[in-house]
Amino acid sequence: MFRSLHMKLMLIMTLLIISIMTVVGAFLVNSVSGFYLEQFYSQMQGVFQDDPEFFHDLENAAPGEESGAEQLGQMMEAYTGNLGVDGQSRNYYVLDGATGAYLRGSNDAEGAALEMTRNLTAALTGEVGDASDPAAAYMDVAIPVSRGGREYVIYIKDNKQAVQNLTSQLVTLILEALIFGIVISVLLSFLLSKTLITPIERLTEGAEEVAAGDFSHKIEVDSRDEIGVLTSTFNDMALQLKTTIQEVENERNKLGTLFLHMTDGVVAFGREGDIIQSNPAAEEMLGRSLPIGGEVGYEALFGDIAPLAQALEPGSPGYLAASRESRGRSFELLLAPFDRDHQAGVLVVIHDVTERNKAEEQRKEFVANVSHELRTPLTNIHSYAETLVDSGGELPAETEEGFLKVILSESERMAHIVQDLLTLSRFDSGRSELNLATFSFAEAIESMVKANLLEARRHGHTLTAALEPELPQITADRERITQVMMNVVSNAIKYTPEGGTIAVTAGKAGDRVWLEVADNGIGVPEGDRDRIFERFYRVDKARSRESGGTGLGLSIAKEIVDQHGGEIKAVDKPGPGLTIRVELPVEGPRHGA
Repeated sequence: MFRSLHMKLMLIMTLLIISIMTVVGAFLVNSVSGFYLEQFYSQMQGVFQDDPEFFHDLENAAPGEESGAEQLGQMMEAYTGNLGVDGQSRNYYVLDGATGAYLRGSNDAEGAALEMTRNLTAALTGEVGDASDPAAAYMDVAIPVSRGGREYVIYIKDNKQAVQNLTSQLVTLILEALIFGIVISVLLSFLLSKTLITPIERLTEGAEEVAAGDFSHKIEVDSRDEIGVLTSTFNDMALQLKTTIQEVENERNKLGTLFLHMTDGVVAFGREGDIIQSNPAAEEMLGRSLPIGGEVGYEALFGDIAPLAQALEPGSPGYLAASRESRGRSFELLLAPFDRDHQAGVLVVIHDVTERNKAEEQRKEFVANVSHELRTPLTNIHSYAETLVDSGGELPAETEEGFLKVILSESERMAHIVQDLLTLSRFDSGRSELNLATFSFAEAIESMVKANLLEARRHGHTLTAALEPELPQITADRERITQVMMNVVSNAIKYTPEGGTIAVTAGKAGDRVWLEVADNGIGVPEGDRDRIFERFYRVDKARSRESGGTGLGLSIAKEIVDQHGGEIKAVDKPGPGLTIRVELPVEGPRHGA
């Protein structure tokens, strides 16, 4: 009930009024009581102490006086106005000074039953009894008087009836004022609470809207006081919060997209080793599903690398590195804690280094092959040249000419190797540009066949060409395409035993033209067909070197065909030998991409 701010303000105002009226009432009652008490004793002092003539008359008896008490009573009757004696609330009594017995007074009934008070006791002992007691229900004063050789006590007693009547009236007035004040305080507190609480309720509604995610709700500012400033600040805060959350949401979306599509695998574990986040790359690399909060945890996945406790506190340099082989693939793993101060968990990053390792191996193999290919002709050149120098011209002319031909042949071989390497280097660096032109695909094939016909006959081969009619013109770099066809046909001539058959066929399929070169030579094992386009790759290295090949012809052909948006591959066909198929887009590289 009292949780409402309305009720709290009303209760506070009501309690405030009650407290004020209670304090004021108590102060008034005490003031009235004190005033009457002070007035009583001042009045008594003014009569009995400040009027020496009256006190002298009290103590001096007249000649022949028979009853002093009677005379004292008459004198007191004469001073009832000065003493405030009214016979009801305030009375005087003349008492025997020795026994305290009642002799005469303004109220005989009460005089006969007087209570022995402290002041009255003091007067019976000969002292003036004028001690005040605010807590007592009466006010009294007792004056010892000696008259005619006899001791008397004049006793004035007020039962505070007037004080009580006035106090009762004050209390009634205070209660009436209190009721009126409470009514006014309730009304004022209600109006005040409405004035204060209405903007607070608006702020509360606005805060609820913000808590629900609606940052567009704006609270109207009706005042320029502190609450108005607070409302304006709240509106600014909501706007800033909306902007900040939008920025955070954008960043979270970016990070979420990056996390889902990054090639590296990421798995996050809680401090107990349970999975709290993972991405598809991690599931693909590990070859298993990684549900959040599932049964599979850190120990099952990476416990063999390091215990969870060690991963949470890896020491310097702040992470653990490891490698793993799985399903023919190589992975590098990085284990690092996040929020290390609270040991919130461990983040494992999985990087697939299979291609990198493969590229490194290929690089090493490439360097070794280049070194080997260059070393062989250099060794031959050095050997023959050294022999010529050492002979001092004593060798027969025919022998010297033969040696020089070998040196020239090996030099040309080295030049071919270097030229092929330069060509591949230009392809790799992207500096090799195509000189596109439109030409007859059929004429280019026929020219290439005629150029290789003599070399084929020299090896005893039969070189034939069968082209589909009306082959279209194509857009390509004619020189490069001719180089591709020359490399493929020359490979077939070199690796086909004497007296073989080499068939060149061509045609059109859709928006592409194709060329196939088939031989019945030594062929390529099925397991090696995917590698014949690698640099320096040979099935039979000894035979290849005998034939003078560099092992780069098909690699260069593949680079040229790829630049044209085409495809070159080994075709599976029955029988001995090898068939190479080249496909090119008719409209040029951009249409083949």
